Amino acid sequence: MSESVSPPLRLREARRIRLVPRLKDQGYAPEDVDKRRRWVEEQTDCRLDQVGAYSISSEAMRGNIENPIGAVQMPLAVAGPLLLAGEHAEGTFYVPLATTEGALVRSYERGMVAITRAGGASVRVWVDENRVSPVFFLDDVAAAHAFAQRVTDHLEDIRQVAESTTSHGRLLGIECLPVGREVILNFSYFTGDAQGMNMIVKASEKACRWIQQHLDGPRYYVFSGYNSEKRASGSLLRGGKGKKVTAGVRLPKALVKSVLHISAERLVEVWHHTVLGHLQTGALGYNGHYANGLTALFIACGQDVANVANAAVGITNFELLEDGDLYASVTLPSLTVATVGGGTSLGTSRECLEMLGCTGNGSALKFAEIAAATVLAGELSMGGAIGSGEFVEAHELYGRNRPEASS
Repeated sequence: MSESVSPPLRLREARRIRLVPRLKDQGYAPEDVDKRRRWVEEQTDCRLDQVGAYSISSEAMRGNIENPIGAVQMPLAVAGPLLLAGEHAEGTFYVPLATTEGALVRSYERGMVAITRAGGASVRVWVDENRVSPVFFLDDVAAAHAFAQRVTDHLEDIRQVAESTTSHGRLLGIECLPVGREVILNFSYFTGDAQGMNMIVKASEKACRWIQQHLDGPRYYVFSGYNSEKRASGSLLRGGKGKKVTAGVRLPKALVKSVLHISAERLVEVWHHTVLGHLQTGALGYNGHYANGLTALFIACGQDVANVANAAVGITNFELLEDGDLYASVTLPSLTVATVGGGTSLGTSRECLEMLGCTGNGSALKFAEIAAATVLAGELSMGGAIGSGEFVEAHELYGRNRPEASS
């Protein structure tokens, strides 16, 4: 008689797997969210009382998340005052930052105080566009070249097809990028106040199908990897992935000393030596910690946080002027932000955007200028902390390494 053999452990476990409840109409009603959360508690033997204590309307989560069980909470702070002289953001702002990193808000606030006492930062948006980059596969190099020429010749026809899918997006142009016998078509769009990635992918997909049908277009993939969505790449320094924004301020040498606790000469020296370190690592651009401020601002204001991967590629520059003053600037060539769509209308996200006056039509450029100036403040403060030797002390004072309340 043959001996029965038990199935492998992993197979037995797989047979016992229970799918997350979908519930009626995808389960966004409050009672369905509660039911799903209780199910998770049973499966994990974990109480989720805090997850279940949320103020966002569960029905409003539809389109932003699937299988909702509640919401997470992040500490939210405000930093300021931040005085700006931008084309779209002008005046004094108090910036909401959501983070769990002690000392971060205090650091950004110190830089904001320096900027404000210096008379404010000048901020400008240079480019405002987003891109999708499908790739087409041709038989040989000659066919690829001829295909690119057909696309160029029919740009207006392609524009009409792409723009027929949206009332907000506009196709600015198509750049043909050959790679052997393949051709990447870099579609550049204006997306208004929206980040617009879903919108422009839909537009590009319809355009690609039209190209196939009318221009003898071959097989394609709508994503080639060239667009650098949510990942860092060298092409981001050129711009074209979001908004290209610069912010700069002239800081009197006495102000640098009094607020940042360092001389202007020493601060430029810190910049010089850390640039060399960036070069040795092969870094894309140069900055101290763009990702810190951008992530905290993105979480607070309902942005697509994964876009920090591309938005944090940029260049910080510190210059010593002839009179001993400091000129500091940041360039963010691929800042991807929005004030409509996505999570921008959800509960606290909208309130934080309202704090900045960045709700309603035409506010995305204003928000981009505030974001760039916030990043500039962080670069100044971090440079000062490194050069003065205060970096570790600040984290000990304000961070989790100091659990006792300060007297």
